[in-house]
Amino acid sequence: MANSQQMASAIRALAMDAVQQANSGHPGAPMGMADMAVALWGQHLQHNPANPHWANRDRFVLSNGHGSMLIYALLHLTGYKLPMSELKNFRQLHSKTAGHPEVDVTPGVETTTGPLGQGITNAVGMAMAEKLLGAQFNRQGHAIVDHHTYVFLGDGCMMEGISHEACALAGAWKLNKLVALYDDNGISIDGQVTPWFIDNTAQRFAAYGWNVIDKVDGHDAQAVSQAITKAKASGDKPTLIICKTSIGKGSPNRANTAKAHGEPLGADEIKLTREAIGWAHPPFVVPKAVYADWDAKEAGRTREKEWNTRFAAYKAAHPDLAKEFVRRMKGDLPKGFVQTAVDAVLAAHAKAETVASRKASQLALEHFTAALPELLGGSADLTGSNLTNTKSTPNVRFDAQGQLVQSADANGHLHGGRHINYGVREFGMAAIMNGIALHGGFIPYGGTFLTFSDYSRNAIRMAALMKKRVIHVFTHDSIGLGEDGPTHQSIEHAASLRLIPNLDVWRPADTAETAVAWTVALQNRHKPTALLLSRQNISYAPKAESASAPDACGLDAINKGAYVLAEPSEVGIKKKTQAVLIATGSEVQLALQAQALLAARKIAVRVVSMPSTTTFDLQSDAYKASVLPAGVPRIAVEMGSTSSWWKYGCAAVVGIDTYGESAPAPALFKHFGFTPENVADTVQSALQRKR
Repeated sequence: MANSQQMASAIRALAMDAVQQANSGHPGAPMGMADMAVALWGQHLQHNPANPHWANRDRFVLSNGHGSMLIYALLHLTGYKLPMSELKNFRQLHSKTAGHPEVDVTPGVETTTGPLGQGITNAVGMAMAEKLLGAQFNRQGHAIVDHHTYVFLGDGCMMEGISHEACALAGAWKLNKLVALYDDNGISIDGQVTPWFIDNTAQRFAAYGWNVIDKVDGHDAQAVSQAITKAKASGDKPTLIICKTSIGKGSPNRANTAKAHGEPLGADEIKLTREAIGWAHPPFVVPKAVYADWDAKEAGRTREKEWNTRFAAYKAAHPDLAKEFVRRMKGDLPKGFVQTAVDAVLAAHAKAETVASRKASQLALEHFTAALPELLGGSADLTGSNLTNTKSTPNVRFDAQGQLVQSADANGHLHGGRHINYGVREFGMAAIMNGIALHGGFIPYGGTFLTFSDYSRNAIRMAALMKKRVIHVFTHDSIGLGEDGPTHQSIEHAASLRLIPNLDVWRPADTAETAVAWTVALQNRHKPTALLLSRQNISYAPKAESASAPDACGLDAINKGAYVLAEPSEVGIKKKTQAVLIATGSEVQLALQAQALLAARKIAVRVVSMPSTTTFDLQSDAYKASVLPAGVPRIAVEMGSTSSWWKYGCAAVVGIDTYGESAPAPALFKHFGFTPENVADTVQSALQRKR
C-alpha cells in the first residue's frame, strides 16, 4: 500500500477544513473512518472516476451520511470531477458538496443518505439487484454482472429499526457480495451510547445469517484490507466487518467525544490536530505525492477497458442478451411498450369488469410483467391482498448455496423469480426498492395496505427526492375495507402522500383507469408513483364523449389526471352544467349515482373523475378549465381527509376528517354520509348557497 498514513491524513485535514470553513458539519465521522476508507478505496473498490456510471462498478454507500466530507474527500482525491473549489464550498447553496450526499448531484455518489439506516437498506437493494441481474444475464464464461456493494455505517444506522428489517433480509437472501463496514466508535450526538445501545452487534448479525469479522482495528488500514479480502471470499453470506474506531481521530482534545460529532473543531484545535497527525500543509492543500497515492483514474480506466473487452465477447456470443442488458441499464422501456399499454387499456375497456381496483391492478400487471422483464414485484407479507404477483413473476427463492432458484419455461429457458416476499417489513421494502432502482436494470414495485404507508413514508420521500422510478401498490385504501376498523382504514393517507413533491399519486376508479395509472407509473422515469387501490369491487364507468370538452374526455384523457366522465346529457338533462362533481377511486360510482338523483331534481351535473391530482395539477390552464369550467360550483367526493380538495375552489367536500369505525363497509358508507342521497343533497345545498 502507498503511504496509508498520509492518505488518511488528507481525508482528516479536508474534513476538518471544510467543516470549519462552512462553520457547519460533522468532522468526527470522516476523521474516524479515514483509515477504513484508505483500505477500501485504496485497495479494493472497483470503480472508474472518469465514468461514474460504469455498469459493473462496485457500489459504495455512506450510510452515515452526516459524515459526507469523507466521500467528498475520497471522490476529489481519487479523480472524480469534484474540484477543490467544491470542497471549499461545502454546505453552500448550489454546491456539489451538500450537507448530506445526494445522488445525481455529486459524481460518484450512489444514493442520497442522511436519514440513518436507509443507506444500508439501499445497499441491500443494490446487492439484491446485482445478484438477480447476474442470474438473468451472466452465461457460462461471461460474467458481465460481477461487482460488490460496500457500505459504511455507524451506531445510528444500527439503532434505526430499518437496519434490522434490511439486514435480516440480506441474510435470508444470502447476499454474499454485500460487505458492510461498521464504524464502531460508541459515540452519538448525546454522548457515549452505552446507556442506551447495549446490543451485541456481532451476535445480532450472526443470527441474521451474516459472516461477522469482529474486533478489527479501524485505524489499521492493512487489517481492514485483510478483513475485506476475507469478506470478498464469502460464497453464501453477506459480511459485517466491525471496525473499532475513535470519532475525531487525530484531534487531541475532541477525539472520542460527542463534540467531535456535529460541530467544527475550531481553529485552535485544528492547529493542534495538524501537528498531531503530521500534516504541515495549509487548509485545502494536498501534496502531489498524496494525490498520486490516491489517484484511481488509470486503474479505473484499465478495469473498465477489461470489462468492455469481456462485454464485447459476451455481445458476440449472446447479441440479444447484450442488447437487452444495455436497454435495461439505461432504464429505457422496450420498443413494444406503447402497444402493450394500449392493449392493457383497451382490454380493460372492452371487458368493463366490476372488480376491486387492486384486482384491476393485477390484471394490468399480467400485461406489463409479461412484456417487461425488468419489472420486479413484491409485497410486505400481503401478496394475496395486494395482488402484486402474476403468472410471469414467480417468487424469488435461493438455494442452500445462495444461488437463485430457476425453473425452465415451455421453451426450456431458465427463469428465476421476480416477486419478492419482504415479510412484514414495509419500511425496509420501500428503501430496498430504492436501492434496486438506484442500481439499475429493474423497475421495482411493492405492495402493502395504504394505512401502512406511514411506516414507509420516509423511504417514499427519499425516492421522490432522488427522482427514482419506484412504484408503491397501496391497497385497502379507505373505510371501504370494513370490519378491520380505524387502525387499518386510511383517512389522511391520500392527502399526505399528495403533499410529497415529485411523488405521483393515482387513485383509479375502474380497470381502464388502473391500466392507465400503471402505464404512467412505468413512464415516470424520474419520479416514484403511489397507486391507491380499493378492496371493494367497483363497477366499470363508461367513458362518455363531451361536446363542450372534446379533448378532456374518453380513454385518451385519463393520463392527464382528470377528465370529463359524464355530462348531464348522460342522464337525460339537456340544461347547461350547474355543478361539477369531482371524485376519485370508488367514489366515482357514488358521484355517478348522485348525478342521476340530481337529474330527477332537474339539476344538471358534470361528473369529473380525477384519478391523479398530482398529474392534473401539471396540466395547462386551458386543459384544467376545460375539465373544471370557471363559474360552476365544484363539489369533491373522496373517502378521506377533505383538506387537499379546497385548493380546487370547491363549494363543498364530501369527505371524512375523523377516524373510521369497525363495521361492514355498507354500514360505514351510510354512517359517514357516502351515499348517493347525501352527495346529491350536498350539491343542492351548495347551489342554494350560491344563489
